[in-house]
Amino acid sequence: MPEESRSELGPVAALRRIAFLLERAREDTYKVKAYRAAAAAILPLDPSELARHLDEETLTTLPGVGRSTAAVIAAAAQGRVPERLAELEQRYAGPLAPGGRELREALRGDLHSHSDWSDGGSPLEEMAFTAMELGHEYLVLTDHSPRLKVAHGLSAGRLARQLDVIDAVNTHLGGGGFTLLKGIEVDILDDGSLDQTDEMLARLDVRVASVHSKLGMDADAMTRRMVAATTHPLMNVLGHCTGRLVTGNRGVRAQSQFDARAVFEACLAGDVAVEINSRPERRDPPTALLELARDVGCLFSIDSDAHAPGQLDMLDYGCERAEAAGIEPDRIVNTWSQERLLAWANQ
Repeated sequence: MPEESRSELGPVAALRRIAFLLERAREDTYKVKAYRAAAAAILPLDPSELARHLDEETLTTLPGVGRSTAAVIAAAAQGRVPERLAELEQRYAGPLAPGGRELREALRGDLHSHSDWSDGGSPLEEMAFTAMELGHEYLVLTDHSPRLKVAHGLSAGRLARQLDVIDAVNTHLGGGGFTLLKGIEVDILDDGSLDQTDEMLARLDVRVASVHSKLGMDADAMTRRMVAATTHPLMNVLGHCTGRLVTGNRGVRAQSQFDARAVFEACLAGDVAVEINSRPERRDPPTALLELARDVGCLFSIDSDAHAPGQLDMLDYGCERAEAAGIEPDRIVNTWSQERLLAWANQ
């Protein structure tokens, strides 16, 4: 494909856009990392140094820059659309799902995302920048809690340090219509308690609570566990309630068994939103449970559960499902303004 189109994207922005589109399409992680590594390699260079590498054709001597990424840098530096970017825009740009477009426009943010502080693939500032580019007014960073060691869950001390970093990012952004909010995806322990101190939970803006262990436990015990969690005064969102996996490179996993009506009624009583998890491999809750939660009267949160910047756009899938279920936008808490959201989450 010829590189004839003119582009206003500089080399770093072109590399980031390619990585975003690859993540959005759920392409192999190693491909994404190549473009993000190249962006990180040239970001610190002053224009004259980058120009020297271009003139001398020595870009590939920079750590993290290979032949393919060097071609992208060279094209973008010359004001052309790189061939790889043009190809990906043609294949992967546009809505991920045909339905739910009005609801997607109504969403103001995302309440469930991960960074490389736990099991995400990118720094929290990259997640924030991408959320801004998508038009979000807020993004809640919800890295995992300590018990989930396989996902590098945050101890109270690490979480406290992360909160300072979030403050620094927001200061740097200068309040330009976007806020990175402080959150957590906290494990629901076997007895229904939450896997973080109340002191730390109280310092957060929004809390998602999810079951990650013993997903196959007895239905009565799982019901008691989940109902108990909803009584915690600092719980805001019940994450991916069945824990199922329906496709993807992690294989499939059956949904947990529990009395869904009892759990959703407890959510209603505790003013806890039920998450519509937008990841295609989850589609959680299943349609029958989504409709049950709707009929019970629950609030909802349509979340990406993004572990990489490009996955933030997966909200499209959740919006399509919510529209198909006939859920009114005002029952979806991330259609609310930041002020209203925070008042609800911390009442």
